[in-house]
This record gives sequence, C-alpha cells and structure tokens, in this order.
Amino acid sequence: MRRLLAVLALCTALASPLAAQARDSTPATITLPPDLARVLTDYENAYPRGGAAVAELFVEDGYVLSPGVPPIRGREAIARRYGAGGPLALRAFAYSIDGSTAFILGAYAPRRGDPDAGKFTLALKRRGDGRWMIFSDMDNPNSRPTRPPAP
Repeated sequence: MRRLLAVLALCTALASPLAAQARDSTPATITLPPDLARVLTDYENAYPRGGAAVAELFVEDGYVLSPGVPPIRGREAIARRYGAGGPLALRAFAYSIDGSTAFILGAYAPRRGDPDAGKFTLALKRRGDGRWMIFSDMDNPNSRPTRPPAP
C-alpha cells in the first residue's frame, strides 16, 4: 500500500507541472483584421443553423479535415457532414495573409469564456470581389475521444 501511495504521489508531482505548462502555453487571443474576423463571425453564426449554412462559407471545392474520418471535399459533402450545431465561439491566436491566400489558427469552445475545447486551422482563398472564403477547415479536440468519432 505504501508503494502504491508513493507511486500516486510521484505521478501527481509530475502531472502538476505538466498541467500548469499546458495552461500556460495556451496562446493569447489576437485581434484579426476585419475581413478575416468576418470569417470567424460568419462561421459562429452559420454553425447553429447547420450544414448548408456552414458549407456556404467554403469555396466550391473546399475541404473539411476532421479527426477519425477521411477528408470531406466540396460544398455538397460539407453540407451533409454538418448537422445543426449548438453555440460556437471561435478565437484566433495567429494568422497570415499572402496575396490571395491566408490562414487563421485558433481555438473553439461552446461559448465565449468557456475553456478551449479544441483548435483549428482555416486555410482561406480571397475571391475576386475581395471576400475571404474557407478552402480548408482542419480541427481537433483538446482531449482524446473516449470512443471512436461518428462518421
């Protein structure tokens, strides 16, 4: 029993700094340029309305890259992938623009102020009219799933 308690104490001592390091390494939220911020706002507004609304934010041949499933390509397939979701809060912690391409790195949570549930990368293309559209959305949760993800 003493040996078990010693092992548990050691695990706790080792885990505490790792947990603190994970909390301390959470990137700070940044302010995006308005045209990129619009992409996140539009996504937050579309997500509760479902797949068709989300798919309209993508270029026609865009991708969704989610864990545990093959890549999904095209607005029609993206619309089928997403059902009506609940509330969604997105925040950015990095971005870059290079001509007609850009990316946003960020995190998502169910509601603003909740802990991050996961992170994402959005690859963007600028249309001829200047509007940014999603080319690729890759996301993954911060915790490992306890069961395989639904297809």
